[in-house]
Amino acid sequence: MFVYFEQDYPQNLEDLLLPSDDTKDIYVIGVQEGCPNRREWEIKLQETLGPHYVLYHSSGLGVLYLTIFVRRELNWFCSEVEHTHVTTRLFHYVKTKGALGVAFTVFGTSFLFINSHLRFGAVNKRIQDYKTITEGLRLPQIIPERINSNALDVTSRFDRVFWFGDLNFQLKEDRKNVESLLQKIEGKDMSSLLKHDHLNEAKNNGSIFLGFKEHTIDFLPTYKFDIGTDTYDTSVKQRIPSYTDRVLFKSQCEGDVRVLRYDSCPVLKTSDHRPVFGIFEVKIRPGSDDIPLAGGHFDRKIYVTGIRRKGQKK
Repeated sequence: MFVYFEQDYPQNLEDLLLPSDDTKDIYVIGVQEGCPNRREWEIKLQETLGPHYVLYHSSGLGVLYLTIFVRRELNWFCSEVEHTHVTTRLFHYVKTKGALGVAFTVFGTSFLFINSHLRFGAVNKRIQDYKTITEGLRLPQIIPERINSNALDVTSRFDRVFWFGDLNFQLKEDRKNVESLLQKIEGKDMSSLLKHDHLNEAKNNGSIFLGFKEHTIDFLPTYKFDIGTDTYDTSVKQRIPSYTDRVLFKSQCEGDVRVLRYDSCPVLKTSDHRPVFGIFEVKIRPGSDDIPLAGGHFDRKIYVTGIRRKGQKK
């Protein structure tokens, strides 16, 4: 399961992290413009997920966070983690745009997770950010690379790749026309909006996300709301409602990733974005002796604090 949202975290994360009763093996949570206290955020996640999950990895780039929880039993079959980052700001000490990359194997299948916040403005800025990220994430280094690839693109070196975050692609229509289209939507058919989506256009013409797929979007635009409401931007800027928040995936083998659900979480209104999540079923290969395992390592302090808080609320 992969989750993304911006700014201060809500007090109740169950609607977002626990949308169904079935057990998930891995949670990957990406945040852009997150709360300043990353450790408090990690404790909140642990508290929500409960004692059957452990914090396997957490990293940050400024206010960009990438946090991974795994089922406790599965933790023994995961490799050591490799992680790195790329900033796409002109001045690299301003860490508000860029990407975090995390790589590891589960049994014998390698995974790469990328959480990114691309620049606002002209489409060519985001295309350049994409290229900077794919060429700048130097992974893997320890994990055995089983894919014969000399390409600069990091996404070609792993069995399964998931890329998510605020990609900042807009609808190429003016506010008035988008509002008119929103009023005419029936059910979950968003095709009238998505035909104006800049990301789909750039993806279809080969400018970005080559080989990546995205499940059909059947939820309303996730950007930009007046905070705490279901009303799209009423400020003087009148931002255009858009699908800026996305989850895309890529697999070396066709059919080895199946989308179970792709949706937004409209009940969480602490940001001007609505969180987006995907639930995936992924085929994996058996393990091998040359993969350096993590040995069941996890953050025990986060675990104890989170579970204690969960117990105090019962």
